[in-house]
Amino acid sequence: MPKPKPSRSKQSRPKRAPSTRSRAAQPPSKQPPLTSAELQAGDAAPEFDLPATSGGRVSLRALRGKAVVLYFYPKDDTSGCTKEACSFRDGIGEFRRRGAEILGVSMDSLDSHHKFAGKFSLPFPLLSDDDGKTCRAYGVYQKKSMYGREYWGIERSTFVIDPQGRLAAVYRKVQVDGHDQEVLRALAALPAA
Repeated sequence: MPKPKPSRSKQSRPKRAPSTRSRAAQPPSKQPPLTSAELQAGDAAPEFDLPATSGGRVSLRALRGKAVVLYFYPKDDTSGCTKEACSFRDGIGEFRRRGAEILGVSMDSLDSHHKFAGKFSLPFPLLSDDDGKTCRAYGVYQKKSMYGREYWGIERSTFVIDPQGRLAAVYRKVQVDGHDQEVLRALAALPAA
């Protein structure tokens, strides 16, 4: 008669402690947007204070009294983002004649921004929004899809901010060709300071 096998009692695995990782500590790609409504012309521009390639930090508050072209782009040194940055670079004289400050924003690191700005001789600051808070405040951190894969990323967008800190023009899902001229027209429509 075969000998019965000793019964194995299932050993219980130790239970994991509840996660202490908060939603805010998640990488930006897993965070939902923080805006409840899409910003429109006439709205107050959300404040920001970000590290810049020009050294130190740049804040909207410090730029009060000047027109600001705040453009958001997905990634340093990619074809569309390079084309957009270079079009603003090539028109910098006209933007300055209209009294506008140009600021580029992405979630890339400051080191990546320095390399990108140096490679293409960009004469305006690039701001690093590495935690994505400013991107979400402006509603540009969107669910995107590429090759059937969904992910969160920056929707190419530009905001023209008047000297009082209000949005004068909002451009979403920007097509790069001719966009610099659209922005110059919006600046020309601002009342004289």
